[in-house]
Amino acid sequence: MTEIWEPRNLLGNESSPYLLQHADNPVHWRPWGSRVLAEALSADKPILLSIGYAACHWCHVMAHESFENSKIAELMNQLFVNVKVDREERPDIDQIYMAALHALGEQGGWPLTMFLDPQGRPFWGGTYFPPERRYGRAGFPEILLALSKAWHSDRPTMLQNCKTLHGHLLDRAAPGKGGLLPRPEDAGDFAARLLTMHDPVHGGTKGAPKFPNAPITEAWYRAARGKSDSRFGNAFIKTVTQMSCGGIYDHLGGGLSRYSVDDIWLAPHFEKMLYDNAHYLTALTWAHQLQPSMLFRQRINQTIKWAVREMAMPGGAFASSLDADSEGEEGKFYVWSEPEIDRLLGKNSALFKTAYGVSTNGNFEGRNILNRLDNAAEPPAAAARQLARSCALLLSARENRIRPQRDDKILVDWNGYFIRAVAQAAFVFNQPKWQSLAARGYRFVVDKLSENRHLAHSWRNRVFVRPAMATDYSAMTNAALTLYETTGQENYLTDAEQWLSILEAEYQDIDGSYFLTSINSPALITRPRCDSDEANPSGASQILEALVRTATLSGKPAYLEAAWKLTEALHSKIGNASFGVAGYYNGLDSLQRQRHVLIQAPDRKSAEPFLDCIRETCDPALTFNVTIGQKAAMFFGAQINPPTAAALAIVCTQQACSRPLHRPSELAAELAGLH
Repeated sequence: MTEIWEPRNLLGNESSPYLLQHADNPVHWRPWGSRVLAEALSADKPILLSIGYAACHWCHVMAHESFENSKIAELMNQLFVNVKVDREERPDIDQIYMAALHALGEQGGWPLTMFLDPQGRPFWGGTYFPPERRYGRAGFPEILLALSKAWHSDRPTMLQNCKTLHGHLLDRAAPGKGGLLPRPEDAGDFAARLLTMHDPVHGGTKGAPKFPNAPITEAWYRAARGKSDSRFGNAFIKTVTQMSCGGIYDHLGGGLSRYSVDDIWLAPHFEKMLYDNAHYLTALTWAHQLQPSMLFRQRINQTIKWAVREMAMPGGAFASSLDADSEGEEGKFYVWSEPEIDRLLGKNSALFKTAYGVSTNGNFEGRNILNRLDNAAEPPAAAARQLARSCALLLSARENRIRPQRDDKILVDWNGYFIRAVAQAAFVFNQPKWQSLAARGYRFVVDKLSENRHLAHSWRNRVFVRPAMATDYSAMTNAALTLYETTGQENYLTDAEQWLSILEAEYQDIDGSYFLTSINSPALITRPRCDSDEANPSGASQILEALVRTATLSGKPAYLEAAWKLTEALHSKIGNASFGVAGYYNGLDSLQRQRHVLIQAPDRKSAEPFLDCIRETCDPALTFNVTIGQKAAMFFGAQINPPTAAALAIVCTQQACSRPLHRPSELAAELAGLH
């Protein structure tokens, strides 16, 4: 009998911080693997699959209440083979079983608790379960007993449930029928449909909880570019502004929490995720282009400083997340009592309390989440300086508290999002230090997390999770393309093309769409696709954007052909959906418009006035590159113009190019006229 059958917890040798959080549980946890299925078959037990992540508050609650409870653990060990999965390390497993939960009519979330047969097929599930009946939910022990009894006494019914759910998952993983091509107006119509979901008072989508939905926010921004309908720009600016003023934003240390439990962005679950802050940084940069504001610029600067101070890892990459809890209490690190504020700020406390919504009774369990929701306007200069000093003093005092734990695994896709966002901000605000920060993070991923150009998905303590997901390649490809645009260094474009070739060879289906997992990944009960947005834009939408950008930046039409093929595969599956498809429509917008600027200049300095026009242009569909010296500018294989002694620009749309533009004002007018 091998070690896997031993009656003990087997998570101690894992690298995931989430799994290690559970290594001392009395539950006999196993990591995911084929040997788990063999154990379940041999023992004739169903599998209890628990999926979560290190920063998840309710994952901690269920762990403390149930998984650390010796009596409940004994019941779990007796009746089930128990498996723990870090959803960030294995998004493929998470996606499959979350889809199964949705098929059961349940709302998703974490911890995800699923019950499987020994083949890994689900038959029932839920999310958080309390240790005894409460919140209108059955207690976890009675669920364990009921499901175990059903498994042994009514096996045919349970296996039929497995077959039905598995069939649903197989249907979901099937390729689209194709044959339906998008219309030019589809992306705009979709953005208009999203307006019916917009909360005009508080921004974001209506209701609670409120998530920073990056693909939906981007759709409003893209629709706002022509300024023909102010509702789109208003929806976008309102959303970014309210997030920036609410308690979801850390007004002392910077950084955005994962979501707000209310409908006004006030009270977050306090975990901070790298990907949320990447998308937030991008939205802030766009917001400043659309409507320049000191608020947006401050938040960009603060968010990058937060990432450098709290998330940067040795070598240049960034950690995954910060926990919601410290000292076993949610948000304890971040909230304040009025007496604490008074003691630390003295005579300056009144100004601060008014500005940041501090009261005697507080706004969160008797304490205060700092926010600017009622005082969003920039104060007079003297007051602003004093508030900045007060924030710095409180931040310094906060550093003496016990910090939330950090999940320091390096995820390639999340780093790709953040690298791209920092590189974009560096270009728009002409900040070389930010550019170096992005380039250093990129180089770490390429040097440490790739082998023969094949990326890993995750890395911690020299332990890799391979093969990569499609999202890893698409995120890093788009990061490479942004670095290529903003630096002109050819190696970035080379990397992008190599990663797209790997996606085509190892992730693409016959219809032109993409799977989340590599053809070389260990088999699961289905091979999940990457068609739907989650917290991040879908992998397919990121690949679509990468194909369009690589086509215009490299001048190779084969990438456009692949983009149109992907669009045809996806479009018939979209239907009239609103959620989960915004990323696709954003990519479609780029494909249908294909705007590109070629700048040719004798040196970088003479190109800068033309680059300033691009810095001020509100258009995610715009790509650009700069040719320096005597090299002729090329576009889709054609030489556009002979090298000249003076700088000039050419604007190309749908492979048709403008005359040479010799003055930056001409470029600005040309870009403004292309809505």
